[in-house]
Amino acid sequence: MNSKPSLENIQPSFGSSFSVKKYTEEQSSTLPYWHCHPEYEIVFITNGKGKRQIGGHVSYYEEGDLVFLGPNIPHLGFTQDLYEQHVEVVVQMKEDFLGRDFMKIPEMADVRQLFERSKSGLAFSGYTKWIAGERLESLVMLDPVDKLLTLLKVLDIMAKSKEFQTLNINYLSMEVKPQEHLRMKKVYDFVESNFGRQFSLEEIAAEVNMTEPAFCRFFKKLTHKTFITFLNEFRIAYASRLLAEEHLSISAVSFESGFNNLSYFNKQFKIVTGKTPSAYRKQLRKFILSEINLDLVE
Repeated sequence: MNSKPSLENIQPSFGSSFSVKKYTEEQSSTLPYWHCHPEYEIVFITNGKGKRQIGGHVSYYEEGDLVFLGPNIPHLGFTQDLYEQHVEVVVQMKEDFLGRDFMKIPEMADVRQLFERSKSGLAFSGYTKWIAGERLESLVMLDPVDKLLTLLKVLDIMAKSKEFQTLNINYLSMEVKPQEHLRMKKVYDFVESNFGRQFSLEEIAAEVNMTEPAFCRFFKKLTHKTFITFLNEFRIAYASRLLAEEHLSISAVSFESGFNNLSYFNKQFKIVTGKTPSAYRKQLRKFILSEINLDLVE
């Protein structure tokens, strides 16, 4: 596996000004594991749970995902950690894919703002995720004109939606030096393998051949957050998935996620998610029950 983000070369679909790819579980995405590209990217995943790792941001999603990313943001393939059958649709486009001046017309004002917001990364939920996702799934079957019109409708839906979360990536992306990308990838790999145990700043700094103060400055420069904040967010994202598993107590989730102090875990969980672990689990149960009831009605 290449240890720095691969620069993905994207070619538009034949007869189209943008690229559309649809993957099933059997076909699986061929995206590089850790990659970036100058194109904007929409990713829709129909169902299941998985992990987002985008620049300095990490979180888990439930019941599928819809994200819109600006250009040159390193990220992992979104289906790497999926736990259920799914379909993934990836749309990639340059900022001027409609022509140099098309985005300047009055009718595109909302979409222009959407493109600007996407540079911090956007994750959509609720009705927006499903209505936009349904249209995205249909793209591969459409002729070129209908494909373009459908994509414009998807962009319009996302631009006018209030059902989104800004991921606040704050990553300098391709503006940083290649060796800095390499160091960040080593940091991510280390955290992925070791987040469940206690380790010191000195240990992670040594992993990338830096002193502890130099590492802290380096990480803050690239992510606009401290390493401890990032590590806590990573552990909380993992804990969010574990809370869906009924057989684990909250104290067990805390321990499995790398926290050795339950009160500290509860505090950090609320900082990151806005809810206590017990409230988060209760909300998740309520959502699952409502989904079951809907299935019974149908």
